[in-house]
Amino acid sequence: MRKHCCETMEHQVNYKCEQHANPSECPDKLIFFNDKFDEYGIIFHDGGPSYSTISFCPWCGSELPESKRDLWFDTLEELGFDDPVEQEIPEEFKSDSWYRNQK
Repeated sequence: MRKHCCETMEHQVNYKCEQHANPSECPDKLIFFNDKFDEYGIIFHDGGPSYSTISFCPWCGSELPESKRDLWFDTLEELGFDDPVEQEIPEEFKSDSWYRNQK
């Protein structure tokens, strides 16, 4: 299980609302963590899945990992996937396995 920078970030990333199935609709859920890209973001509460990536923790000030979003697309392109959002990609690229297994 992934450890986050501080207790508040840990709580926010793992927060599950009993009233809202969609995190974008919950006013108490502030942070989204995308494990596939290793990136954190502040949720836009507009009903959609949008968030703005952040580089530092809003609570403890720790620098957060650099997003691996571009590396994810570049790696898949090297493997011959020119549209990985629409194409069937290897299972490991659907989670953090693709970069965790490289270490």
